[in-house]
Amino acid sequence: MTTIPQRELRNNVSDILRRAEQGERFTITVSGRPVAELGPPISERRGTSVAELWKILAESPVDPTWAEDLRRMREEDRANSRDPWAS
Repeated sequence: MTTIPQRELRNNVSDILRRAEQGERFTITVSGRPVAELGPPISERRGTSVAELWKILAESPVDPTWAEDLRRMREEDRANSRDPWAS
């Protein structure tokens, strides 16, 4: 994230807003202290909507070995863990 003083923001507001529109993020400082962040709106930083995510998940095949991998990892966790409350 680029840090810019308030004076630079005031003198170059058009250029800085254009850069923010393109995705760049800025920390604005006053007397060297960070006071604000400037960047594209949150809605534009989102990659995918929830509906799109569900569609992707519905269309993606499940790895046939996934359940076995989970079972094996659980067994390994049980074998390698100890009860912190046991004496």
